[in-house]
Amino acid sequence: MIDLRNIETFFWASALGSLRAASEKLGTTQPAISQRIASLEAALGVKLFERAARGVKLTAKGHELLVHAERMMQARNDIIQAARSTDSMSGRFHLGVAETIVQTWLPRLITEVYAAYPSLTIDIEVETSDNLQALLMSRRIGLAFLMGPVLEARVENRPLCSYPLAWVARADMDLGPQPVSLEQIAAQPIVTYGSGSAPYRQVRDMLRRAGISSPRMVGSASLSMIVRMVLDGIGTAVITPSFLTDELARGSLRVIEVRADPLQDLNFTASWVDGPDAHAARVIARIAEQVADEDREARQSDGQIKAKA
Repeated sequence: MIDLRNIETFFWASALGSLRAASEKLGTTQPAISQRIASLEAALGVKLFERAARGVKLTAKGHELLVHAERMMQARNDIIQAARSTDSMSGRFHLGVAETIVQTWLPRLITEVYAAYPSLTIDIEVETSDNLQALLMSRRIGLAFLMGPVLEARVENRPLCSYPLAWVARADMDLGPQPVSLEQIAAQPIVTYGSGSAPYRQVRDMLRRAGISSPRMVGSASLSMIVRMVLDGIGTAVITPSFLTDELARGSLRVIEVRADPLQDLNFTASWVDGPDAHAARVIARIAEQVADEDREARQSDGQIKAKA
């Protein structure tokens, strides 16, 4: 008789690529994981794994049987979910979030999730999109709100929201008449998202095409740091003005017009690795879509009111 616990161990060792990672995921010891795998191989009469330099890898038969193992786990989870009421999702869930989302609608999402699932605890990891993707693929987080999509096997992506990028400067910075040339902008440092981000690469390439071979750029994963540097007069910034409502209204910052290629929007997705344990990720992603839609409608309405004023 095949022990479902051994099937679960087989699945996680396959997904994570090592027995050590599977032991951490399942809250047991590595010898216990090895014993479960050995028991499953004995029961099935096949070899499921080969030792690799960095863990384990599936044999050809292991790849074939993994599909069936996942179906068994999914069926088990479906039975559990069917037996529970809609508000019974519980335990800890690890969510990764890019800071742009933190600065906009994340608090509202957490409020709605906790209202619907009071027994659920959410641990939030705020990171750059590149780091969030790495955390997602290593299964250290179950869901990521990041600049996506994540183009990896088995990853589900749902579009959440888009934010425009803009050139922003301190209101009293003397840049001359607008539109400002890239050469004028490049006379001072340009602050934007981290050096591995799409906005950083976009601005860097734009400056190089304009003949500015060694632009002075500062990349930061902290949006509050970017804003602080611009307010301190260090330079201009390329950032989304969507969370700068107060600074723009007070007149401490202003959006400037630059003679350059249009800046591409920041596109965010809810991304997760599909599998038997993805129920919570799908539910939270669905709520996030609704909250992001409401936030977009509110921003559009606010923009229309300001335009009429």
